Amino acid sequence: MQMRSGPMQYTDPPAILALDAGGYPRRWIGLEEAATCYVRGAVAWDLGDHAFVLRGGISRASGRRSELTLRSIVALRGETVVRASRDRVPVVVREMLFARDRHVCAYCGGRFRLVDLTAEHVLPQSKGGRDIWTNLVSACKPCNLRKGDRTPEQARMPLLYVPYVPSQHEAFILRNRRILADQMEFLMAGVPAGSRLRAAAVSP
Repeated sequence: MQMRSGPMQYTDPPAILALDAGGYPRRWIGLEEAATCYVRGAVAWDLGDHAFVLRGGISRASGRRSELTLRSIVALRGETVVRASRDRVPVVVREMLFARDRHVCAYCGGRFRLVDLTAEHVLPQSKGGRDIWTNLVSACKPCNLRKGDRTPEQARMPLLYVPYVPSQHEAFILRNRRILADQMEFLMAGVPAGSRLRAAAVSP
């Protein structure tokens, strides 16, 4: 199969954003899975500025090559979610934590590479601190070492930002490093006003 998106060619195609029939994000899927959904009639509706054309074999009857056009955002039949699952807290993943904090150390304010950051417990685990979004921040290794097994107050290292629980829409953004502009616009519409992702979007 060959694939194109307008005049652009992708050797490493981006993922397709799959929604439930009500328009709520469910998961990221690859082009092959999206194509299967189209062929099976499982796509309720689609949208997006990007159209990916998959080319198949040539028909003996018509002599024409088969084509299947996929959009960058698809709503799938049978994917309706109950409200409770929409409100569930995203699982804490280190890479998502660092993305939430924009790779900025919560103590010195420096911006660091992934390998130079640690998931730091604001309230140390030895004092009952848990592995939850509101008790975890990104910290560079020197600051993590300096703070040690103390609270920010005890270490005299005040937090530069407050940790928070990302919404489900934010989680979809945080877990995918390659998001198309139309997918980002769709997801950002569901991101809370106080999110750092919104601040990053308007910063120069």
